[in-house]
Amino acid sequence: MKKILIIGAGKSAARLISYLLDQSKKFDWQITVGDINLALAQKKVEHHPNGEAVYFDVNDETLRQKYIGAADIVASLLPYSFHSIVAKNCLKLGKHLVTASYVDATCMALAPEFEKANLLFMGEIGLDPGIDHLATMKMVDNLKAKGAKITALYSYTGALIHPENDNNPWHYKFTWAPMNVITAGQGVSQYLYNNKAKYIPYNRIFDSQSEREIGDVGIFEVYPNRDSVKYMEKYNLEGIGTFLRGTLRRKGYCKAWNSFVQLGWTDNKHIIEVAEQTYTDLLESYLPVYILKRNNYNIEDSLANFLGLEINDPIMHQMRWLGLFDNVPIALEKGTVAAILCDLLQEKWKLEEGDKDMIVMLHEIDYELDGEQRQQVATMVCMGEDEEHTAIAKTVGLPVGMMIKLIANEKVQLSGVKIPTMPEVYEPILAELAQYGILFDEKDVILQNV
Repeated sequence: MKKILIIGAGKSAARLISYLLDQSKKFDWQITVGDINLALAQKKVEHHPNGEAVYFDVNDETLRQKYIGAADIVASLLPYSFHSIVAKNCLKLGKHLVTASYVDATCMALAPEFEKANLLFMGEIGLDPGIDHLATMKMVDNLKAKGAKITALYSYTGALIHPENDNNPWHYKFTWAPMNVITAGQGVSQYLYNNKAKYIPYNRIFDSQSEREIGDVGIFEVYPNRDSVKYMEKYNLEGIGTFLRGTLRRKGYCKAWNSFVQLGWTDNKHIIEVAEQTYTDLLESYLPVYILKRNNYNIEDSLANFLGLEINDPIMHQMRWLGLFDNVPIALEKGTVAAILCDLLQEKWKLEEGDKDMIVMLHEIDYELDGEQRQQVATMVCMGEDEEHTAIAKTVGLPVGMMIKLIANEKVQLSGVKIPTMPEVYEPILAELAQYGILFDEKDVILQNV
């Protein structure tokens, strides 16, 4: 009997847990779900005969030793900053590890030790990163097999609200970790365009969007995400002229969000005291004195002036809708301004009862073949069922579960720290994802003759 430990029972883990519990009947697995919120873990296990819910605190060495030591395979759905802690225990105790998060430098440094121990740490096997790697690598490998010369690759993903429930002026609601949305884009984004490195600092990232029309779901804004360039080697595309990975949002989101970047409201380091203050008070604190004086301390006019907008600009409407000018009390007594903003948005952008989410993914690959310049396009749209059974949980959880199944059934012979770019991983997982309605619509068009 294989024993599988899932660490973390949050929203993104829901579909992973139900998938593995279902599969456990066929393969005789024991599934243990550990979370610092025992009641949450118990709810996800639902008294399944092959399931067990346990209290698990990743910072407790004794608990890590106990539960990781008892497992054959560990899946961590914790925030990425905890994965290195779990990974070191997996190494010490001889366990395979699977995560949906980005593989950071600390985890990558463990690669030689995982290799030496003949253990696999498979990271980036969720949605994005995850399904994007699977689909893109299949396209790349198929084109190379035909003798194509790949000249450009663009890959975009968005976790969004279903069109039926898109009922606020931001055209956005939280479907995954809220603070990750607040702090998105920080640092310098890097990509390659026409053989030249392009760098976009954080203060310009949300003002650097372009547009893509995707099937019948509409027009989206796309902006560069993190360091695209490091994936060129992972995709075996050294020498390609253009390579960009990015994020999708509905039209009107990026420039409005850039307002918060300009205000400094996405800073998650500096703690401020806000007891008995309102969001209007906070806004005044972040506006320059000369602008406030110029506008006779009218906060709405001052914000418009600060942002260089007309008072009736759509962005100002988005700010009004959040209640920034209505003296809404701040619930927190202190915190970073990012945490304070997050607290407001978690109420304004929450999924209501019956709300559905939507995942949209787009891959574009330009290539030359037989004297023609062509483009292959693959799009994936996945709709959630309701506020509990979300598309984000489905598209994050299922690839993790399927990877665990490959390891448990010894269908892959991999070791080290990997991401899912190899055929023995992407072929079976993409095929199984299609059975769950997660599949790509592909087309190939001629751009021009060479």
